[in-house]
Amino acid sequence: MQERKSPLQQLDYSLLFFLFVLMCISLVAIYSAASTEQYNAPGYFVQRQIIWFALGVIVMGGAMLFDYESFKNFSITFYIISMILLLLVAVMGTEINGAQRWLDLPGVPRFQPSEFVKIFLIFSLSHLLLTITRKPRPVSFLSDCIVVGKILAVGLPPFLLILVQPDLGTALVIGAIIGIMILMAGVTFRMIGLLVSIFVGAISFLVWLHNVNFELFNRIIQDHQLSRIYAWLSPGENIGAAGYQLYHALQGVGAGQLYGSGFMGGIKTQSGLIPELHTDFVFTVIAEEFGFMGATVLLVVYFLLLYRMVVIAFTCNNTYGTYLVAGVIGLLVFQIFQNIGMTIGVVPITGLALPFISYGGSSLITNMLAVGIVLNVNIRTKHYMFGEEE
Repeated sequence: MQERKSPLQQLDYSLLFFLFVLMCISLVAIYSAASTEQYNAPGYFVQRQIIWFALGVIVMGGAMLFDYESFKNFSITFYIISMILLLLVAVMGTEINGAQRWLDLPGVPRFQPSEFVKIFLIFSLSHLLLTITRKPRPVSFLSDCIVVGKILAVGLPPFLLILVQPDLGTALVIGAIIGIMILMAGVTFRMIGLLVSIFVGAISFLVWLHNVNFELFNRIIQDHQLSRIYAWLSPGENIGAAGYQLYHALQGVGAGQLYGSGFMGGIKTQSGLIPELHTDFVFTVIAEEFGFMGATVLLVVYFLLLYRMVVIAFTCNNTYGTYLVAGVIGLLVFQIFQNIGMTIGVVPITGLALPFISYGGSSLITNMLAVGIVLNVNIRTKHYMFGEEE
């Protein structure tokens, strides 16, 4: 027997509450970051962020209006639009700071197509997985190769087009989405081990090439990307170059200690020494001014937000909906790990925004759209009093 509930009753209010808490943390952190001598315009940035949040809420609500199952009918269209946008960026994109990632179209504000490609790719790969797993397939290495080959055939073209912009951070996010979809396809551990071995082998080959034939290596890894790797490995030796941000960010995080220096009381963050403090390095503000405790609160809120999404994925009785939620979880987890990781020196700097916290439009709206998809799946999940319907 099905237990009927209205969409409002099925809405996950705990997930919305955690999202609201992240919005509040974002406004506090951006206000402090924008109060430095470098910007000295906290009101401007906070007002703009509130506008982006408002637009994000509208987009999130819009994503819940349509039955998510209808998205799979347009998955090919979404994918074609993604490729067209990325090709337009390659041909006529606007170049900023040496990267050609933006489009300036008549009557449309400048935007970064790769942000929306993340969502379109989740739609496309989820539909692909649905067609793959709809019928039982033999448990064999050959079958796994076919499945992985199909997923890579869809995922690698946008990955490569974003990589050459160059936008390594977003390309890695695309890679994370591809990875989570391969796991969701139910491939064997042998295939997973092979893919991990190929990845480790590729990294090892690049290290070897760096030491043996640097000229050829430099054609693959560009100078600015290599300088970030050097800065990551030895930030103290590259203070005047690519390690400048990371060196001062690490000092700011360390200075926060247990309870922090207080709101707008950070020595490093308020000195203006850290570029892009309100965007890429906003976690430094939280860590220095609110300390280990403040950073822990942020991580706990993230964990609870993602936990609710995992629950929604497990309770969903529609395979396509489960794939959609899994793709969103992979999208958010990687961005959170990468941004915080680069701030504390665990991974190289890639310029990814911290979801729902960093100042910005395209990234924030994309993440809000992703949450709207998860809520869409949740409100249309049927619950039964005595198990699932036969």
